Amino acid sequence: MNKFARIAVLFAVLFIAAAPAFVYAAEGGPDAAAADSSAIGKIGVGIGVGLSAIGAGLGIGLIGASTIDASARQPEMQNKLTTIMFIAAALVEGIALFGLVICILALFL
Repeated sequence: MNKFARIAVLFAVLFIAAAPAFVYAAEGGPDAAAADSSAIGKIGVGIGVGLSAIGAGLGIGLIGASTIDASARQPEMQNKLTTIMFIAAALVEGIALFGLVICILALFL
């Protein structure tokens, strides 16, 4: 399965999972719709945090794999590569932390 098909399946599953919230919003009244829109926002925040964590995991995995590959090719550069790997991993985690903070702000603002 190619990359586009995997992303399409992921979004299809996410929309199917969120569909009951839309159905319940239509059944209630104005108060139920307001409560469900808050629930939809919470679902969106959960999806955002999850995607941020997935992105950070993939990034750190690629960094680690590339460092191991480079260390195997040139063992004498291992100390320098390890330092560069930790700097790159810190930058990736920083981006994931920004994603988490933005999702939390979106939840409360």
